[in-house]
Amino acid sequence: MVLPTHLSFKKIQMYEKYPKGQARGRHWKHLKQILQAENYQNYPPDELNYVNIESPPSMHPCKKICDITGFEAPYSDPRTNLRYANAEVFKLVRSLPNDYVQRYLALRNAAVVLK
Repeated sequence: MVLPTHLSFKKIQMYEKYPKGQARGRHWKHLKQILQAENYQNYPPDELNYVNIESPPSMHPCKKICDITGFEAPYSDPRTNLRYANAEVFKLVRSLPNDYVQRYLALRNAAVVLK
């Protein structure tokens, strides 16, 4: 009886897969290597690419971020105008003193005088 050299259910060991002297895994390229391979200097200057900084503004609206936790915030408090992610954060937002609220709004460049 002759057995095959590789059984489909058997896990291949690393030394079998990569004999000595062969490269392992994926090779990552640096940005400089990618730019040289793509020949970006040959593109016309008005064509948009990764090197060109000037690009049109995004068509998607900005994501609203919770002022306290940093998670995505679907809600905003009408009294303080702070954004919050869930009910626990809402309780915290309502318990904050007025000067703390002003500081959070100033971080977001949305500072308003609250009454």
